Amino acid sequence: MKAHIVRIGNSRGIRLPKTLLQEAQLEDEVELQAEPGRILISKPSHPRAGWADAARRMREHDDDQLLDPPTSTQFDKEEWKW
Repeated sequence: MKAHIVRIGNSRGIRLPKTLLQEAQLEDEVELQAEPGRILISKPSHPRAGWADAARRMREHDDDQLLDPPTSTQFDKEEWKW
């Protein structure tokens, strides 16, 4: 499908047909990435997506231990109260 680049204020843009957006499963927010000769439009990535599943798998394999042993601080020894 071809489209024309049009002037929108001081910017440029294109109109995307609704059917094309539906087929690509794109909604209100997208990410844009420029590469030589093309612009990629994609769904936004969500920070920390999948972290809960990864943590659950780590726990199942008993792989969620601290890397270093805990060290007490002066606050822990003198000021902390239960």
